[in-house]
Amino acid sequence: MKNIHEIEIKLEGKEWETALDKAFKSEVQKANVPGFRKGKVPKEVYLKKYGVESLFYTAINGELNTLYLKVLKDNKLEPIMDPNVDVVEVDEKKLVVKFTITTKPEVKIKKYKGLGVKKETVKVTKEEINTEIDNLRARFAELIIKDGKIESGDIAVIDFEGFLGKKAFEGGKGENYSLTIGSNTFIPGFEDQLIGHKAGDEVDVNVTFPEDYQSEELKGKKALFKVKIHEVKTKELPKLDEDFFLDLEMEGVNSEEKLKEVVEEQIKARKTYDIENKYVDDLLAEVAKNTEVEIPNELVEEEIDRMMHEYAHNLEHQGLTLEMFYKFTNSDEQALREQMRNDATTRVKYRFMLEEIASLENVKVTDKEVSAEADKLAKQYNTTKEEFLSHFGGEESLKYDMTMQKVIDIIKE
Repeated sequence: MKNIHEIEIKLEGKEWETALDKAFKSEVQKANVPGFRKGKVPKEVYLKKYGVESLFYTAINGELNTLYLKVLKDNKLEPIMDPNVDVVEVDEKKLVVKFTITTKPEVKIKKYKGLGVKKETVKVTKEEINTEIDNLRARFAELIIKDGKIESGDIAVIDFEGFLGKKAFEGGKGENYSLTIGSNTFIPGFEDQLIGHKAGDEVDVNVTFPEDYQSEELKGKKALFKVKIHEVKTKELPKLDEDFFLDLEMEGVNSEEKLKEVVEEQIKARKTYDIENKYVDDLLAEVAKNTEVEIPNELVEEEIDRMMHEYAHNLEHQGLTLEMFYKFTNSDEQALREQMRNDATTRVKYRFMLEEIASLENVKVTDKEVSAEADKLAKQYNTTKEEFLSHFGGEESLKYDMTMQKVIDIIKE
């Protein structure tokens, strides 16, 4: 790849001697030599006991950054990631180091304007409004005891015990469990077999555990659950009256007509947001089809690392860990990383693509614009400007983000 540069640099003579002297002054502080206090061992005594080789590691580490900066300056390189470093040769007379440096690859974009991508129009149907209102009513629904048969959506209070053949299996028993029929909480087929039964019934439920079930003992096995139905409850939705409107605490809503207006606006805002995001995604995908760029695998791995961190953070909000996720899904870290690889590659490609367009269009974001945006967002998130920038990654991160947004606006236009 043209953007991969392998460059060797040599340190010898007086410069390498100086580096070894510095390393000796550091290492001698830790040396234990009978008859000498720590840090007071003469150099010739130290070298006789430990050898000059004991200084190489410290000397190399002390010089690497200086050597790296010299290589970048002499070759006019701007790296996009940390280099790979190999010590080619080292002895008491010289050090030879090879840096493998990755710079930004060449990006060729054939087309990024007039892409012919159409944006969907926002439509809200009466059915969507009514469904949303039903969902609001469900939040304030009361559970009442039902005398009739179980239907989908009802809650059955049950005792159950599972058997493989005639033997009860561990973890297959529960008492007074409230099961919402149709929630798919239990094994496929379990809930359906309770429909049509009523309180007081005892039901034999036959199921087959999925092949990917987390328990090795139960994977793919046929099982019988003996179920006792204690009680059946159903949800009674509130009427669209004054009490319900007060419970909703939605500003200006005091009638069914007004509720429908507000709900319609909420659905429209949600759809507008989703459609706008899809439009941008479609535009970027179209530009990507017209873009040629060689993507270093190391950058893809770095992006996967970021995505793994994001995923772990999201799991934490659900009270889960990656280890728990691996156990539940019968997978491992490598499987999850491979699952993320295509998205990570796309993210890196989009980044190069947008940066190239920013360069072609000479897109700039001023410090004044960054400051104003930071003030606005800090107010929006009810925090100070300093705290917001700290969480965002600083002014440079915000400037980069704003630059990319300007580029996306150019593509949209």
